[in-house]
Amino acid sequence: MGLFELLLLAVGLSMDAFAVSICKGLAVKKITAKEYLLCGVWFGGFQGLMPLIGYLVGSRFERFISVVAPWVAFILLALIGGNMIKEAFAPPEEVKPEFDVKTMFMMAVATSIDALAVGITFVAVPVRVFAKEGFVNVIFAVLLIAVTTCIISMIGVKIGHIFGTRYKSGSEIMGGTILIFIGLRALLSHLDRSQALSDSDTVFGMLIPLIGTLLGAAVVYAKKNELTKDLRMILVGLTSGIMISIAVWGMIEPAVKGVSGDVKTGIILVVVCFCGGVLLQYILDSVIPHTHAYADLTEGPKCGLDTGMKVMLTEVIHHIPEGIALGAIYAGHFLETAWISASTALVLAIAIAIQNIPEALFVSLPLREKGTNTGKAFFMGVVSGMPIPLLGIITVIVALLFPSILPYVMALAGGALIYTTVEEIPGLGSKKENDKGALAFVVGFAIVMFMIFF
Repeated sequence: MGLFELLLLAVGLSMDAFAVSICKGLAVKKITAKEYLLCGVWFGGFQGLMPLIGYLVGSRFERFISVVAPWVAFILLALIGGNMIKEAFAPPEEVKPEFDVKTMFMMAVATSIDALAVGITFVAVPVRVFAKEGFVNVIFAVLLIAVTTCIISMIGVKIGHIFGTRYKSGSEIMGGTILIFIGLRALLSHLDRSQALSDSDTVFGMLIPLIGTLLGAAVVYAKKNELTKDLRMILVGLTSGIMISIAVWGMIEPAVKGVSGDVKTGIILVVVCFCGGVLLQYILDSVIPHTHAYADLTEGPKCGLDTGMKVMLTEVIHHIPEGIALGAIYAGHFLETAWISASTALVLAIAIAIQNIPEALFVSLPLREKGTNTGKAFFMGVVSGMPIPLLGIITVIVALLFPSILPYVMALAGGALIYTTVEEIPGLGSKKENDKGALAFVVGFAIVMFMIFF
């Protein structure tokens, strides 16, 4: 683990403390230097102490851990990161305004306990900052984590005091994502597949859809009035046409071409995986609470999430198959399959970016219309697009580890994309409005068809 990865790890670990510090800043009427230092020292100190304890305990079992070291690092970091992301969607807990020893001790332990496992990963994936390996590198690592957490915690107190908890959930999502990425990187390095994440085409392709997300979310700063129903239907139709074309020509057709061995059996598996993608998306749509802002429709189980989070989750559900599709196409490109070219992968990434513009807009603009701060509305729109690169990276890794399943992953993504599209369009407006949406659907479909076959 090098310096850059270590710094990312420190930032990721500090996000729990950052979230609690925001709440502390919100709970206190007057902030002095004492409160800043107390949060920084307590949270930073324990965030550095816990990995050290984890390392000292884990080093006693180094002989056993080293056998499965990268997998240990990946599993631990993925669990910690996943838990942080899960907590981002949980109802906020009340934070006491006191800064006494008992309160701060309990909070410091609670926010740093996950870092014990990170210390074990230092045994599995050694820190290599200085030429001399061993304990010196570990001491440097825990000090860096402590100092980073200290600084970020003090910043969190200030942000909470000024802005409240609007950035709390986003910080936890970001921290969890960073930790999962580091775990994946460690695993790939061990499996000699890390070059996939260093390949410029792959990295650039994963980031292209985020450009569309940023542009769509940024419209909230320029457009002051709400979207007309006609324009909404046109945008829905356009994005639907793009998604269907991605599913058909970007996923299903290459999946069929990529079948090897017994072709008939392969085609059957493609169809089964296509249906599996539909089922996957149906389940996600059923179990994740979400709100369609413009349709005034809330689906999924009842929970304590606010409306803004539910609106964002609607687009998160949509972006899950897009992330899988993006990862599958770039895995095929990286594996140099005959049926996926670099231009095809780039076209698909651009197509996803185009349809991400209205999808991010459908998060940010209605939230702003409902009274959400413009900055937070923009932030929520951007966060809604994060599953695409994250799932894209995960899909690339899985496909590189098991290349033979790539056609079936593509079929699964195609099924999920088509279900999402078909499930969204009907019943959103009058016949006249749906006609406009249908025409825009055809336009989006034709655009990507031309881009792929030209």
